[in-house]
Amino acid sequence: MTQALSLDPSTTALVLIDLQHGIVSRPLAPYSGPQVVENGARVAAAMRTKGATVVYVRVPLNELLHLPSDAPMRAPDAPPAPEQASELVPEAGVQPGDLVVSKRQWGAFYGTDLEQHLRRRGIQTIAICGIATNFGVESTARHAFDLGYKLVFVEDATTSMSEEWHRFTVDNVFCRMGHVRTTQQVIDALA
Repeated sequence: MTQALSLDPSTTALVLIDLQHGIVSRPLAPYSGPQVVENGARVAAAMRTKGATVVYVRVPLNELLHLPSDAPMRAPDAPPAPEQASELVPEAGVQPGDLVVSKRQWGAFYGTDLEQHLRRRGIQTIAICGIATNFGVESTARHAFDLGYKLVFVEDATTSMSEEWHRFTVDNVFCRMGHVRTTQQVIDALA
């Protein structure tokens, strides 16, 4: 049984991962990029209205850490991504006063000032969403968990390259790290 969720906006931050042109436009499941952006923007608007911190994380795709692997994310000889691919989509709804953090690896904490921003604001709980569930979102969540943040996962504002990858992470990892809720449940928890 899902327990009731209540979020204190003064100690909660919403962190939206990689809602940018070069990622949102990919084939994704179980939710499309535009669906994730729409739901993330809804949560961000509700959070802002209640005074919570809203953080958008982006990755300059041509600066992303690429180490040798058996299944690289992109071909070693692939041409550089167009500059627009690294820009947040306008539909994500970035507003003045929101934080924008640039990362260069999957997770949003390592090598960025995200933790410093959150600590200075007294953040204790992070609601997290974005693309991809089992890459950038999970990497960021694992680091946040290790740092002692309480976590809320906005399930229908998160997606991956396949429904199977998404479901596995949500059903086997996220539920053990925090609370998994829908967009509407997270908005209602702010009331």
